[in-house]
Amino acid sequence: MNTEFSQLLAPVHGFLHCATPDEWIAEARKPEHLAALLVDHANCEMKAAMSAHRLVRRYCLPKDKRKLLPNLDFYKSLDALPEKGEVLGKQALTEDNRRVFDELAKNELLVKMVRLIQEELHHFEQVLAIMQARGIAYGTLSASRYAGGLLVHVRTHEPAAIVDRLIIGAYIEARSCERFARLAPWLDDELARFYASLLRSEARHYQDYLTLAREYAGESIDERVAFFGEKEAELITSPDTLFRFHSGVPALA
Repeated sequence: MNTEFSQLLAPVHGFLHCATPDEWIAEARKPEHLAALLVDHANCEMKAAMSAHRLVRRYCLPKDKRKLLPNLDFYKSLDALPEKGEVLGKQALTEDNRRVFDELAKNELLVKMVRLIQEELHHFEQVLAIMQARGIAYGTLSASRYAGGLLVHVRTHEPAAIVDRLIIGAYIEARSCERFARLAPWLDDELARFYASLLRSEARHYQDYLTLAREYAGESIDERVAFFGEKEAELITSPDTLFRFHSGVPALA
């Protein structure tokens, strides 16, 4: 890992409460697990986009305007977002969509989440292209315990609920970044380059989630960040009978 990536990963390592166990790396690098690894990676990218989309719907729009928010396919047609947060599409926005985005242009959650949705959908398509080139079918795959094991601790009142969900998003992105870096040296050249190319966006995503959590809380979130850091580390370091991209220490039958 070069100096640039080492500097990029330093805050990620400082944020996470544990490193990925060597046992998981040893299992993940086995050729027989490549198909499951890529399918689950694709699923994770799509789930990340859908999760961000739900946050936008729930927390950026009043109930009477949520139906106006475009579906996920719309984000694929967007150009990169300028820093000022205007949403400019390659195709003309409908009047309804323009009204919604004009209304929310100053919403920091919207700006960051739309950019994140765009990137996650792009990564999803990149994984699918790699799978297709290798003759790996994209099919259903049972989810790991990881996300559910974190979401079960989300508080039920606001703004505590969104703060918890944003903190969880930060840990998921940080763990993904850490695992891409740990796994890349053990993969073939194409996958190693691809995983290395994802590090910048994943590192930024975790920081964006954490920044938004602090803004929504309006007070210190250190206690909740530490709490979820401990829970996340428990899931990563405890035995897990299912091998997935975010699974724990392999205890395969």
